[in-house]
Amino acid sequence: MVSVTERIDLRRVLKDFYTASSKAPTVVEVPPLQYLMIDGSGNPNNSPDYAAAVEALYSLSYTVKFQVKKSALGIDAAVMPLEGLWWADDMATFVAGDKDQWRWTMMILQPAHVTLDIVTASADAVKQRRALPGIEHVRLADLHEGLSAQILHLGPYAAEGPTIASLHEYIYANGYGPAGKHHEIYLSDPRRTAPDKLRTVIRQPVQLRQL
Repeated sequence: MVSVTERIDLRRVLKDFYTASSKAPTVVEVPPLQYLMIDGSGNPNNSPDYAAAVEALYSLSYTVKFQVKKSALGIDAAVMPLEGLWWADDMATFVAGDKDQWRWTMMILQPAHVTLDIVTASADAVKQRRALPGIEHVRLADLHEGLSAQILHLGPYAAEGPTIASLHEYIYANGYGPAGKHHEIYLSDPRRTAPDKLRTVIRQPVQLRQL
């Protein structure tokens, strides 16, 4: 039996990117990070593809965790929260809240020691246990957002509008403009948390605007 030699909690290691103030936006420099990702489209409230994507991400992330923990690496890394990139081909439909037209990339952060070989072996192990339609579409990929503004939203996802508006007001007031996809980090488990207690980091990559 391989003993655990190291325990990692990336929420603490990367705390500047997994905490935010609900009172005012802050600007951070997000380094390149690797995620398990899966792409899709449609309303997350009723799309079977969305539900399958989230289930596949969590199943694979927990399998990776335990595969690494019992391997020669002996690293026990906490599974990170679900995150999502959101956009639409016509951003007017995104702003208008037409969720049927939304596109998304759901993802879960992975430690640097997680390799493609580990992910492939873990995916094979998941397939042996159960049939998950989303597992074939999960990929390991890097994301480098760089300079970003973020804020903490407290409350239901459907009530994010004013928080997002305040974030964008801050961005433009400080000489920036959007430079990437709308990013949400779901710090709370909606199955175990009352809607008014949900905590979500809302992030927007930015760049300086030409004056």
